[in-house]
Amino acid sequence: MDKKVVSGKLKPLEKNGKLLIITGMSGAGKSQVIMTLEDMGYFCVDNIPPSLFSKFIAGMRLANNALPKMAIVADVRAGVEVMPQIEAALHELRQEGVDFQVIFLEASDNVILARYKENRRPHPLSEKGKSMLQCVREERELMEDLRGCADIIIDTTEYSNQNLAKHVKELFTDEDTVGMTVSVTSFGFKYGMPIDADLVMDVRFLPNPYYIPEYKPLTGLEAPVADFVLKNDVTREFLRLYLRLLRYLLPHYQEEGKKNISIALGCTGGRHRSVALAEYIGKRLKSFGFNTAVFHRDIERKKG
Repeated sequence: MDKKVVSGKLKPLEKNGKLLIITGMSGAGKSQVIMTLEDMGYFCVDNIPPSLFSKFIAGMRLANNALPKMAIVADVRAGVEVMPQIEAALHELRQEGVDFQVIFLEASDNVILARYKENRRPHPLSEKGKSMLQCVREERELMEDLRGCADIIIDTTEYSNQNLAKHVKELFTDEDTVGMTVSVTSFGFKYGMPIDADLVMDVRFLPNPYYIPEYKPLTGLEAPVADFVLKNDVTREFLRLYLRLLRYLLPHYQEEGKKNISIALGCTGGRHRSVALAEYIGKRLKSFGFNTAVFHRDIERKKG
């Protein structure tokens, strides 16, 4: 009997192993995520039937002295009738004691339509007489339950391929150093709230550097703006209270098995106040021992 199998159940992944289940909407960037993970040393398998998840992992254990980092892509390409099997396969893995994370990618209908128009590939649900928009909406409905199973939801609506690759690298690099990864994102409310955020803080109550002529063309990454924001008395008190709240909340999320937390800080345009605060909070959370990644969603938006 294989020593890696106990009582018919697979052991959890070894310390240096990592299993990601990548799923989500067609056109949301799964191919880019897979290419990035491969560059990071992950062994990636695309469009594997859900019924083979457990057998694939067992085979990888037999073939390797230590399990590699792995990523499995499963989505609607396997067929509409297979979608419930993905959820069943995930449940089976949990019953077998396999440690994994489900990563769900999505984007707005308009962006997905634009991406399909650009690459001219057919949608997996394409049928004669069915419009592309109908296909996208049907897939979104099919994916609703699977989205609810996700540990991490990445909305790629505003991401270029380069930014998505950077996001993935920062999420999954050195994640074994701590039990939970915290992403801190700045954004502008004028462009909409990030739909994948767990905690959202509106910082528009702070004085706005945008209205100071010499600060307007700068961003919160530059010292004059950062100093203006961070040295304000209201900001200092806010940071004292907010960091105290995060130090209380994050360990409780971790105890409940949450492996990734997304914190979003929003100002009007996402270029000044929220950027400076995201940078500061990210550094403080790192000093608290959390694996932290900082993103600025709207910093490259048109100035003015």
